[in-house]
Amino acid sequence: MSDLDFSLPFTHAPAIDRDPDAYVAAHDAFDESISDALLTPRERAVRAAMRRVAASDVAPRAAAIDRTHDFAHDSYQAVAAAGLVGLVFPEHLGGTGDTHVAYAVAMEELAAACASTSLIYMTQTHAAYPILSAGSAELAARYIPHLLDGSRYGSMAITEPDAGSDVSSIRTRATLAPNADAYVLSGSKTFITTGDRADVIVCFVTTDPRAGRAGVTAFVVEGGQDGVSAGQPFAKMGMHGSSTAEIFLSEVRVPTANRLGDEGSGWAIVMASVTKSRISAAAQGVGIARNAYVRALIALHGIHGPRLPADIAFVLAGLRGDILQARLLLLATAREVDDAEHPSVAHIGIMKQVCTDAGWNVSVKAAALLGAYGDFAELGVERGLRDAKVTQIYDGTNEVQRLLIGRDTERRLREVV
Repeated sequence: MSDLDFSLPFTHAPAIDRDPDAYVAAHDAFDESISDALLTPRERAVRAAMRRVAASDVAPRAAAIDRTHDFAHDSYQAVAAAGLVGLVFPEHLGGTGDTHVAYAVAMEELAAACASTSLIYMTQTHAAYPILSAGSAELAARYIPHLLDGSRYGSMAITEPDAGSDVSSIRTRATLAPNADAYVLSGSKTFITTGDRADVIVCFVTTDPRAGRAGVTAFVVEGGQDGVSAGQPFAKMGMHGSSTAEIFLSEVRVPTANRLGDEGSGWAIVMASVTKSRISAAAQGVGIARNAYVRALIALHGIHGPRLPADIAFVLAGLRGDILQARLLLLATAREVDDAEHPSVAHIGIMKQVCTDAGWNVSVKAAALLGAYGDFAELGVERGLRDAKVTQIYDGTNEVQRLLIGRDTERRLREVV
């Protein structure tokens, strides 16, 4: 093969980015029967619907979004228009009342097409869920349908410069107004996904700084009201189509009716919400891994033809097994969340850690298999590598997950010795 022929497969984007049917066929080929057996017909239908939207409206835009850093508005709106945003929400609020497994497979599909779009998608869910679980019926009716249909963007505002994984260190303060009809919020939040354009902010503050976790309280804050402002989006390694910014609160008046639960119930709301967020991150990891694998296979076929060298085939076999194991863990844990009254925190932590590690590790190895071509933006493998890294960090770093898993291991050990 001449040097010219060798370069031909890489002079343009892969066919899966230009042809929706080719995209669907490529990903259909790597649906594993052993994991499909864990899905109901409805869950497979949700996956097929998201894969089709991803093929026609998301994947073709992903490379340009990554290059220009434009917010993935059109891609997200296509998903919302297809009715695929509110999977775990009740129908009367604009959802479809599906399982967490359905949500997991939908998230995996979207992340495989464009991780940035999947980050917007999960943030809408994460903003809406605390309102559903702890807000009044009136609050839910006012905010959730707009978050699900894409007419308003939402954010979860927890992290502060001195309060990351330790929620008890939150310093943003809420003080009850003299007439008790409102709270006044002041402080700042950082690393807030969609923070620069959020219309609905679920904001975690302290109503009693001396109480630690027991003082954390959650409110729904209107993004456009007086006293709310946002910084410029941060420059990031990956997830270029999803913005991350600071939010500043300066004597923001929030009606008492916008409080979620009682004063001091914010920690419980956070803990209830992380189940959803960690399923989201885990599914992203599986989707990013699968996308890197499929794209690497297509490129390697262009280099070597249909018969791959044995050393490459061996590495690919390992990657396929890694992806399948991560997907099985994702689906099994999501099913436990659907079925168990109190899902295991350790299982959720194992899922998040293993699946997001798979997203990173598979992407690194897929890029390495391609040699110099692994660095070509047109192929989309290096984009997945950059996007994968942050999934190991947000929604509880994987180091935090290991701590939680270790504590559960110690607890179990004490029960038997």
